[in-house]
Amino acid sequence: MTVDTKKRQLNLNAFIYPTGHHEASWRHPDSTPERIYDVRYFQDLARTAEAAKLDAVFFADGPALRTEVRYRPDYGLEPITTLVAMATATSHLGLIATASTTYYEPYNLARLFSSLDHISGGRAAWNIVTTATDAAAANFGLRDHPDVAERYARAREFVEATVKLWDSWEDDAVVVDKRAGVYADPDKIHRIDVEGEYVSVRGPFNSARSPQGRPVLVQAGSSNDGRDFAARYAEAIFTAHQQVSDAQAFYSDIKRRAGEFGRDAAHLKVLPGLSPFIGRTESEARDLQRQFNELTIVEYGLGQLAKMGRIDVSGLELDDTVPVELFAGSGDITDNNPSRRLVFAKIVERERPTLRQLLHKLAGARGHNVVAGTPVQIADIIEEWFTHGAADGFNIMPPQYPQGLEAFVTGVVPILQERGLFREEYSGTTLRDHYGLPRPDSQYSREFVTAGTA
Repeated sequence: MTVDTKKRQLNLNAFIYPTGHHEASWRHPDSTPERIYDVRYFQDLARTAEAAKLDAVFFADGPALRTEVRYRPDYGLEPITTLVAMATATSHLGLIATASTTYYEPYNLARLFSSLDHISGGRAAWNIVTTATDAAAANFGLRDHPDVAERYARAREFVEATVKLWDSWEDDAVVVDKRAGVYADPDKIHRIDVEGEYVSVRGPFNSARSPQGRPVLVQAGSSNDGRDFAARYAEAIFTAHQQVSDAQAFYSDIKRRAGEFGRDAAHLKVLPGLSPFIGRTESEARDLQRQFNELTIVEYGLGQLAKMGRIDVSGLELDDTVPVELFAGSGDITDNNPSRRLVFAKIVERERPTLRQLLHKLAGARGHNVVAGTPVQIADIIEEWFTHGAADGFNIMPPQYPQGLEAFVTGVVPILQERGLFREEYSGTTLRDHYGLPRPDSQYSREFVTAGTA
C-alpha cells in the first residue's frame, strides 16, 4: 500500500535513554555515564533535537529500580521534572513524559502535566502506561501488582477522569476584569464528579486550561487491550516492529480501530522505534554496531530476554541455535501476551539465530528495529515505511547519546528535508501543531455540548 505524502510530513521524536539505547552504550570509550544526573546534559540534547526541528523528545520511566542496574544505568532523573528544565532551554520542541495510571492518581498527574504545558507554552504530552513491572507494587504499599485486565480497566477510568479535570475550566473561564473585581467566571468552571470502580474524583481542577487545551495523549502497547486503548484515547502511539510488513499490518489495524471509535484516523500518529547505527559507509556503520555488541554483558542480556520475552534459555550455550519451540504459546495480540515476546518470537522464527546472535540483536533497542548504514540508507528505510503505510514517523532511538543523535540530525535529517518529507522550519509552537492535531474543545463548553458530542 502506497500512501500519498503530498500533504503528510514525517513526525520524528528523539527517544531519550540516558547514555543511549544500546545496552552497552555506557561502556563505550566516548560515553559519559557520569553526566546522566546533570540536567545540562539533557538540555544540550534538547537543543540538538530542536535545532534539527524534531517534533519532540520522549522519556520512558518506571516506578521501580531494575535489578539489572549492576550492568547498566537506570532511568535516573524523574522525567517531568527534567522536561521542565529542558523546556527552559528550548522554545518549540515537544516534551513527552511517561507516567503510570497504576501508580498515580488523576488529580496530581493532571496538575503535573498541565503545569508542564503551561510552563512550556503548549508542548507537553503524557505517555500513558499501566506499568508491567511487578516490583513496583511494593513501592506503593501493595501486596500484588494488578493483572493486565485490571490495569487497563483502571487506565480507562483514569484517563477519562484526567481529561475531564483538564476540561473542567472552559477556555474563557479566566476573565481578569480588574474593574469589576472578577478574575474567573465560576459558571465556566465545572465539578466533574467521577465515581468509578477504580477512580473517584470530584473536581473541578485548580488550574486554568493549558495552552494546548490538553496535553497530547501518547501510548505504547501492541497487545489487543493496548491497541483498543490506543485507538480510543491516544493521539500518538509508539510501537516496535522489525519488518515493514508487520508494521503495515499494525498501522492498518490501529487506524481501523480508531475509526470504529468514531475518531479521525489521521489524528492518531503511529511512530515505530528505529535505532540507527550511522557511518560514512555501510561497512563503517556495521563496524560501529559490532563494537557496541562486543561490549555487551551476557548476564544482562539474559535477564532482559527472561523479563521481556518470558522464556528460559538456561539450558542453551551461547552458540546454540535458539529453538523456535521456546516461544510456543506466544499466540498473537488477541491473547494479550507481552507484545515484545511476539517480536522476539518472529525474530527467532525468521532468522534462526544462535543465543549469542539473539542477545546482540536485542541489545540495540530491546526489540525495536536496529539498522546500520549510511545516512542515505537510513533515510531510504524511513521513506519506505512512511510512504508504504507502515508509519507516520519514527521514535528515533540512538544507540549512544549524544553522538548517535548528532549523527542522525546532521546526516539523515537533511536528506529527509531535501526529499520534502520533513520540515525545514517549525510552522507552529505547540506539539499539537507539530503533529497536525486539532486543539480539542472543553467537553463542558457550550459549543461542545450544543454539538451533541459531550
